[in-house]
Amino acid sequence: MGLTFRAPGVAAADWAAATALCIRSKAMWGYDDAFMAACVAELTLTAASTGGTRVVLVELDGKLCAVAQVGPSTVGRAGAELSKLFVAPEATRRGLGRHLVVWARAAARSRCADTLWIVADPNAVAFYERQGGRVVDHLPSGSIPGRTLPLMCIPT
Repeated sequence: MGLTFRAPGVAAADWAAATALCIRSKAMWGYDDAFMAACVAELTLTAASTGGTRVVLVELDGKLCAVAQVGPSTVGRAGAELSKLFVAPEATRRGLGRHLVVWARAAARSRCADTLWIVADPNAVAFYERQGGRVVDHLPSGSIPGRTLPLMCIPT
């Protein structure tokens, strides 16, 4: 498997491709068009919106297949936050998510954080539990009024 981890370049094309991947990955759970439209802003990556965070793009045999973002915690708790971890639908079940969690834990440690926080999609809870995470609370969705999402933590 020709797996490459790289930081996004300055070109807008990297950010557009990463955003499109996040949207396709989220849609994989079967959400309807209205739900997906409400999530677009939260799923969008740009050079400006990612300032102060670390972003990694994962390519498999030269094709973008996954993205992750780690930054300061925004959930009111000490530590770092995994704000994005998305794998392209055609690349699932290959261990890429697991590789990204390893990367995210290292990125959190580089921020001197001993906890990695995740406001998880409910469909992803079992995946994060397999990576050592646990649900500790529920927080309001940033995109869907009235919806709550599991807050998970993983030790770094």
